[in-house]
Amino acid sequence: MSVILAVEGLSVQFGALRAVQDVSFQALAGKITAVIGPNGAGKSSLFNLISGAIRPSAGTVRFEGREVTGLPPHRMLTAGLSRSFQITNLFFELPVRENLRLAAQYLEQGQGLLRPLSRGAVAAQRVQELLVQFDLTGKADEVAGFLSHGEQRRLEIAVALASRPRMLLLDEPTQGMSHADTRDTEVLIRRLARKEGLAILLVEHDVDLVMDLSDHVVVMHQGQKLAEGPPAAVRANAAVQAAYFGEAH
Repeated sequence: MSVILAVEGLSVQFGALRAVQDVSFQALAGKITAVIGPNGAGKSSLFNLISGAIRPSAGTVRFEGREVTGLPPHRMLTAGLSRSFQITNLFFELPVRENLRLAAQYLEQGQGLLRPLSRGAVAAQRVQELLVQFDLTGKADEVAGFLSHGEQRRLEIAVALASRPRMLLLDEPTQGMSHADTRDTEVLIRRLARKEGLAILLVEHDVDLVMDLSDHVVVMHQGQKLAEGPPAAVRANAAVQAAYFGEAH
């Protein structure tokens, strides 16, 4: 498998706080890479550095061999990298179909800018594909704000995929979910990577989910990378057990 994302020496400082310090790791195409760590470990800051939400103080981010360090999120999307958010980020007053259509309009590549959204054939086809793929066909005309929490999170992942990215960044995708919704999301994420070849980077608090789902795990602690490797090796790491699993138990 080829390296799709390479993070090298990434750091950011907010005043006297070093939120992320010299973090390096790689993510492979078609694989699931997870970032875990105790509260305040720097996971969200690292995620925001990679996705372009904040600019690093030092270090580089390369996507498919091209340096994308500090590019704003819309240019990251153009490069082929899309993200979801820890707090559900949808147009809650619009129907499910319109949330997807607005995101899929990216695929029109500026064609027909003065044309109504409903006339975009490429976007409309993508919307229909996503409604079927994410089992939202029966909810297509329902206002997004009326969906259950699990359905909203599923819709947000569908929105992030509307532009056909080659890598998906998921920020706490199961936060606030029921056990059943969490398991459904696990199946969905695994399918996106295994069957559709999508590279996935996720920040997740559910350790058991991460260990079952991920191909590679990066552990953060106090802004630094504490360890990385296959799930079994990370779980067995004494430093990780002391810093993370010990706290969890």
